[in-house]
Amino acid sequence: MVTFTSPFDKFSMTSIDIQGVQHVYELTQPVPTSPTLVFIHGWLLSRHYWQPVIDGLAPHYQCLSYDLRGFGQSQLPLNQSNLSGDYTPKAYAEDVAQLLQKLDLSSVWLVGHSLGGTIALLAAQKLPQEVRGVVCVNAGGGIYLEAEFKRFRAAGEQIVKFRPPWLSRIPGLDLLFTRTQVYRPLQRQWGRQRILDFMIAHPDAALNTLLDSTTKAEVQQLPQVVSQLQQPVYFLAGQQDKVMELQYVYHLAQFHWLSQQGQQNVFEIPNCGHIAMVEQTEAVVDYLQRILEL
Repeated sequence: MVTFTSPFDKFSMTSIDIQGVQHVYELTQPVPTSPTLVFIHGWLLSRHYWQPVIDGLAPHYQCLSYDLRGFGQSQLPLNQSNLSGDYTPKAYAEDVAQLLQKLDLSSVWLVGHSLGGTIALLAAQKLPQEVRGVVCVNAGGGIYLEAEFKRFRAAGEQIVKFRPPWLSRIPGLDLLFTRTQVYRPLQRQWGRQRILDFMIAHPDAALNTLLDSTTKAEVQQLPQVVSQLQQPVYFLAGQQDKVMELQYVYHLAQFHWLSQQGQQNVFEIPNCGHIAMVEQTEAVVDYLQRILEL
C-alpha cells in the first residue's frame, strides 16, 4: 500500500461510512439560497483535481468533493474487496445517493468528470427530486465500437496490473504524468498527484470500474438515460480531448431535451485536453457559473 501524502491537502479530512466503506470528503460552508455543487472525479483520479474549481466557486456555492470508493483516500484494505462486489457506474450512483442522504443535502447540482460524468447522470436519474441539474466535464459517449473498446480495456488492464512499488521512484516520472491526456503540460505538482492516485487505487476498483463501465450494455444505455432526465444537463468538452473526443460528447448531448429544443448544452473549451478542471480552471468556473445562473 502506498502512503498517501498529497500536496493538495489543505484541510483536515472528514470521512463517512457508505455501505461499509469510509469515504473521505470535503464540504465547504453552506451558502443561503444556493444549491450545493457535488464534484465527482474520474478513473484513477481523486477529489483533489476539483480543488482549483472549488476555490473559485466556494464563495458563491457550497461545494462537496469526495473520493470514489476504492480511489484516493476512500480505501478498502488490500485483502478486502467491495462488500457487494459491484463496481458498475450504477453502484457508484447509489454511493452518491447515500452520501447526499447522510449529509442531508437535498438540493444539488452534480458535476462529474469523465467516468464521474456517467455516475452523475445515473445518480440524477435515481434522484429526480434532489438533483437539480448535471454538468458533465470531458464526458460523453453512447456509441459502442467493439474493436476499440476491446483494445482500450486490454490496455487499461495492463496499466492497472503493472504498478510495482518502485514505479513511483523513477526519476522524472511525474513529468510524464504532467503530459498524459492533456493539451499542454500541467504543473509538476499535478504530475506527482497523478502518480499518487494511480498507485493508491485499490486493485479491484481500478480494474473493475474500467471493465464494468465499458461493456456494450453500459455504453448503450447512456443515450436512454440522458433522454429520460427531466433535469437540465450540460457538457463541457475539451477541443483537444483525445480520450473523449468532441464527436462523442455531441452524440450523447443530442439525446437531451435541451438539445432537442434547440438550446445549447455543449460548451467547447479551447486549448484543453481531458482534464479540463486543471487545464482550464477559469473557463470551467466561468461556464459553471453561467450554467447555474440560467
